[in-house]
Amino acid sequence: MPKLKTKSGVKKRFKLTATGLLKHGVAGKRHRLLHHNGKYIRQNRGTKVLAKADTAAVKAWAPYGLS
Repeated sequence: MPKLKTKSGVKKRFKLTATGLLKHGVAGKRHRLLHHNGKYIRQNRGTKVLAKADTAAVKAWAPYGLS
Protein backbone atom coordinates (compact mmCIF):
# COMPACT_ATOMS: atom_id res chain seq x y z
CA MET A 1 0.00 0.00 0.00
CA PRO A 2 1.58 3.33 -1.03
CA LYS A 3 1.89 6.27 1.29
CA LEU A 4 -0.94 8.80 1.24
CA LYS A 5 -0.20 12.37 0.30
CA THR A 6 -1.24 15.36 2.38
CA LYS A 7 -3.08 18.10 0.47
CA SER A 8 -0.58 20.91 0.03
CA GLY A 9 -3.17 23.57 0.82
CA VAL A 10 -3.92 21.96 4.17
CA LYS A 11 -0.24 21.96 5.12
CA LYS A 12 -0.08 25.70 4.54
CA ARG A 13 -3.38 26.79 6.06
CA PHE A 14 -3.99 24.73 9.22
CA LYS A 15 -2.22 23.84 12.47
CA LEU A 16 -3.24 21.32 15.12
CA THR A 17 -3.68 22.38 18.74
CA ALA A 18 -2.57 20.17 21.63
CA THR A 19 -6.16 18.97 22.11
CA GLY A 20 -6.59 18.01 18.44
CA LEU A 21 -8.55 21.06 17.25
CA LEU A 22 -7.59 22.84 14.05
CA LYS A 23 -6.52 26.48 13.94
CA HIS A 24 -6.89 28.54 10.77
CA GLY A 25 -6.42 32.09 9.63
CA VAL A 26 -9.44 34.31 9.18
CA ALA A 27 -10.55 35.41 5.73
CA GLY A 28 -10.99 39.05 4.72
CA LYS A 29 -7.84 40.57 6.25
CA ARG A 30 -5.54 41.01 3.27
CA HIS A 31 -6.71 44.10 1.41
CA ARG A 32 -9.60 46.60 1.18
CA LEU A 33 -9.57 47.00 4.94
CA LEU A 34 -10.85 50.58 4.68
CA HIS A 35 -14.25 49.13 3.84
CA HIS A 36 -14.38 47.16 7.12
CA ASN A 37 -15.04 48.82 10.46
CA GLY A 38 -12.65 48.61 13.39
CA LYS A 39 -14.69 45.98 15.23
CA TYR A 40 -14.47 43.60 12.26
CA ILE A 41 -10.70 44.04 11.99
CA ARG A 42 -10.14 43.56 15.73
CA GLN A 43 -12.33 40.46 16.01
CA ASN A 44 -10.66 38.77 13.04
CA ARG A 45 -7.12 39.37 14.28
CA GLY A 46 -4.99 36.26 14.77
CA THR A 47 -6.40 32.78 14.25
CA LYS A 48 -9.65 30.96 14.99
CA VAL A 49 -10.56 27.34 15.72
CA LEU A 50 -12.16 25.50 12.82
CA ALA A 51 -15.84 24.55 13.14
CA LYS A 52 -16.50 21.00 14.28
CA ALA A 53 -18.45 20.19 11.10
CA ASP A 54 -15.42 20.98 8.91
CA THR A 55 -12.76 19.34 11.06
CA ALA A 56 -13.35 15.77 9.87
CA ALA A 57 -12.92 16.72 6.21
CA VAL A 58 -9.70 18.64 6.81
CA LYS A 59 -8.22 15.86 8.94
CA ALA A 60 -8.96 13.40 6.12
CA TRP A 61 -6.82 15.54 3.82
CA ALA A 62 -3.91 15.24 6.28
CA PRO A 63 -3.71 11.48 6.90
CA TYR A 64 -0.57 11.64 9.08
CA GLY A 65 -1.47 14.77 11.02
CA LEU A 66 -0.04 18.26 10.85
CA SER A 67 3.18 19.42 12.44
